[in-house]
Parts: sequence; structure tokens; C-alpha cells
Amino acid sequence: MQARMNLMNHENTPEEMIKLLGKAPKVALFSHVSPDGDCIGSMLAIGLALEKMGKEVSFYNPNSVPSYLSFLPGSSRIRQELPNPQPEILLFVDCTDLGRVNLSRSEISEDSTVLNVDHHISNLFFGDINWVEPQASAVGEIALTLISKLGVEIDRNMATNLYTAIVTDSGCFQYSNTTAQTHRSAAALLDIGVDLPNIHHNIFDQKPLAQIKLLQCALNGLEIHAHGQLALMILNAEDFQKSGAEQELSEGLVNHARSIAGVEVAVLLKEVGPREIKGGLRSNLWLNVNEIATLFGGGGHQRAAGCTFRISMAEAKLSITTAIEEALRLGRDH
Repeated sequence: MQARMNLMNHENTPEEMIKLLGKAPKVALFSHVSPDGDCIGSMLAIGLALEKMGKEVSFYNPNSVPSYLSFLPGSSRIRQELPNPQPEILLFVDCTDLGRVNLSRSEISEDSTVLNVDHHISNLFFGDINWVEPQASAVGEIALTLISKLGVEIDRNMATNLYTAIVTDSGCFQYSNTTAQTHRSAAALLDIGVDLPNIHHNIFDQKPLAQIKLLQCALNGLEIHAHGQLALMILNAEDFQKSGAEQELSEGLVNHARSIAGVEVAVLLKEVGPREIKGGLRSNLWLNVNEIATLFGGGGHQRAAGCTFRISMAEAKLSITTAIEEALRLGRDH
């Protein structure tokens, strides 16, 4: 199979990827920790397409599927156990690196070829074969192209997964990563006949009470810095206990801080373990939060990124606040 010589080769080779997927009898698909609509929807759509080609497919994610995504066709098949034995083709979806799946290179079979499909600007091109398009609003856009290149006719189940991927990662077409191609992709999926009201109802209109209580905790600790340009929210372990919310329910809460008038960048710091703090960063118009997250070993997109701190909450708060305030002082460098 493919040698490891292509690792860190920052070249896109979709044609070679399509060729390998076309020949592979078995494929295992992987998506990142704290799964969202893009990674789950894209992974499921690709997997269903491969099955339509007669291939044996398995789905893996380190975490369980969030309840709001359980309506997606095929979601009940996603497992938290690695496929054993590993097939010759391992396809990673929406992952900047193997760490996003809690894996290391030593856990990948030497007989397996790693395929990397992603849209993050911080992607490390960790695959033997890479297809990375940072200009895409979602991996769902790339997955739509991939399935088409495989020669598979997209059915309603695939379309439901792909539309969910695109609508979630584009912020319902609000984020700056939304392009004309994003709308063309969504229109093509609507033409197939996705149940638009049902998708939006599940994703945007059904909030568990525990999530609302968690938001209340986050807003109670809201801080404004940098003359109103930085909004910071903090969630400690006791906030999750008090609200009864799982970690997955913190997804999207940072956008409430981002929507405050005058705020350019919003941060949510949440305690996920002893001296383990996850930071979610979102910006509105010009600040590149990917550059800030990279300072702390993270990454993502220019307007949405994340990182993990192995320090106390107080230290994490000071570190991220200092870095953002400095970036804001430097001004609009674009």
C-alpha cells in the first residue's frame, strides 16, 4: 500500500484518493472528538456512498453522537471502538491531525493508507493522501464533490447528511466562510429533496433544558475586556454538574458572547478535566483567531478556532486574554 513518504507533503491529490477509494473493498471512516454536524454529516454521507458502491464500511468517533444529530441517517452505526483489524483504507474527515481523533501514528496499521479530507487552514497534511480545501465553508462541500467524483448518485439520506454538514459549519450561511459555491452546493441538495424543516428543527429549534441552564452559568460569568472588543465566558466543572449538561451541550454557546454589539472576538473556556481547559474562539470581522489558537497548540479557521490548555483555569484565562488583547492592539492587520 501507499508508503509514508507523502506525510507532510502539502499537496492535494483528490484524483489519487478517488482511485484508491474506488478499488478498496473495505474502508474505515474517522471523525474528530467533540463531534459537530460537519464531521458527522460528512463522514456518514461518504460512508453511505461507499456502501452504495458495494464496499464494507465502518464508522468511528471517540465520542458518542450528540443528541441533536441523532436524526442523521446512519448515525446509530458510529462506534467508539477502533475497527479491528484495520482495513487498508482509513479515511479521516474534518480532522487537522491524528490527535483530533485521539490517535497517534503508532496506532495506525503499517498496512493501511491514511486519507485526509479537511477544510481547516491549520491542517497538518498528515495523510498519505490529502484533500484539503480551506476555502470550503464545510467538509460537506468537499464530500459532495468526492461522492460525485466516485460516480455515486446522491440519495436523500446522503443529501440530509451533507446539507446538515454545510448548514452547521457555515453558521446557517451567516459566517464569512460562506461562498457562492456554498449556496450552489446547498441548492443541489435541496433539489434532491431533503426535509429542510426537519433538519432545521432538530439542529436549531430543540435545545435541551440542561443546555439553557449551562448557558445561564456561562452568561453569569461573562466578562468584557479590551474596551468592549473581547467577551469571555467560563464554564467550570461544577457548572456542568449543576446544570446537568454534558460537555457536548457547550457547543455554540460562545456565539452568544460573539453577538454582543462592539465585540470582535469571543472566547469560551471550559474545564474538561483536572488542569485541562478547552478554549473556543470566535471572531466577527477581522481578527484571525487561528493565529491566536496556534500560539497554544491549537488551530482551526480564521474566524473560528480552538485550543487546549494543561494549566489552571485562572492561568488559561490570563494567557488567552493577554494574547487576544495584544492582537487587538496591533489592529486590523489585514
